[in-house]
Amino acid sequence: MIRKQILPDAKVAVTFEMPASIWADTIHLVGDFNEWNRASHPLRQRHSDGIWEINLVLDAGREYQYRYLVNATDWHTDWQADRATPNPYGSENSVVVT
Repeated sequence: MIRKQILPDAKVAVTFEMPASIWADTIHLVGDFNEWNRASHPLRQRHSDGIWEINLVLDAGREYQYRYLVNATDWHTDWQADRATPNPYGSENSVVVT
C-alpha cells in the first residue's frame, strides 16, 4: 500500500507499507529510484501494529517502478499501487505516480 503527501519544492512524501500478516525477517523496497538496489531501502516494522513501512521523498510529476523483496528471495508486487506494468522477468512491477 502507498500513501502520498504533497510537499513544497515539487516533492512528494510517499509511505510504502506491507501488512503485519506477512511473515518476514526482512523486507526491502527496490525500484528505479534506487537503481534496483536490493539492500538500500529496508522497511521497518512498527511496534504499535506490526505493519512494515518506509518513507521516501520523491520528485513530483514522475512515475516510479518498484517491488518489495522479502527475505532477500521473494519478490512481491504491491497490488494497491497506482498501477502495475510488466517487467522483463515475466511478472509485474508496481508503479507509484507522484
